[in-house]
Amino acid sequence: MTVESGALYVVATPIGNLEDISARALRILREVNAIAAEDTRHTGQLLAHFEISTPLFSLHEHNEHARLAQVMVRLRERQSLALVSDAGTPLISDPGFPLVRELRQQGLKVIPIPGPSSILAALSVAGLPTDRFVFEGFLPAKSAARRERLQTLVWEDRTLVFLESSHRIAETLSDMAEVLGAQRPAVIARELTKRFEEVQGAPLVELIDWLGADPHRSWGEFVVLVQGAPVVTNEVDTPETRRLLTALLEELPMGRAVAVAVKATGLKRKTLYELALMLGERRSAC
Repeated sequence: MTVESGALYVVATPIGNLEDISARALRILREVNAIAAEDTRHTGQLLAHFEISTPLFSLHEHNEHARLAQVMVRLRERQSLALVSDAGTPLISDPGFPLVRELRQQGLKVIPIPGPSSILAALSVAGLPTDRFVFEGFLPAKSAARRERLQTLVWEDRTLVFLESSHRIAETLSDMAEVLGAQRPAVIARELTKRFEEVQGAPLVELIDWLGADPHRSWGEFVVLVQGAPVVTNEVDTPETRRLLTALLEELPMGRAVAVAVKATGLKRKTLYELALMLGERRSAC
């Protein structure tokens, strides 16, 4: 097969181990007329390793809108182009969304070349539910804004997936433990596919201790996965039941509050207790 004229190929590249690049990705990078790269120096090293001499031009968050017209002109001239990020699958917390959206709206062809993704790699080894998950990208840099964002996710029952940098990972874990609950199961995936790869799972409070036990564990790039909130059946999780439990929790210890709620509603103790735990964590985070 040869590349299609007038098409933009969105090409996934390795997140660490160069052996992860696909044969199809290498062929496309060799055959297109030019490659739009987030960092031409970084991508230039990748191309040099595989002896690919395709011309590069930059496309990053600061010039993306300015490059739109240039890319569209080249595609309409029947050139074939590739789009790559510094690592992994483009557009996932990387530039490219405005470009791809505009090209599709203009009827120009955009073709995915799938491959490495730190998010999917982390999910595949985390041991957390993967049938439903939500990707939240990078949380805000400031603690107050970060906690506010996390507060909106307290009741999210899908597995939560975040990216984080080395200089904020400790603070982020601390905020997660405070807002989402210290005992919430979570996983840190660090430096995936690289020499010092580590995947560690534990309740959030224990991950904080694990991270602090060795200063080297704060180095590198991180994917943080947090198990979603316990699912409570609709029979229990109703506005009336929440109001009752909230009022009881303000006056009584949790065990006693649940016992009174069982008598008042006739619902099962286990499910009421799970709801009380969620309400208790939310109250403590506020």
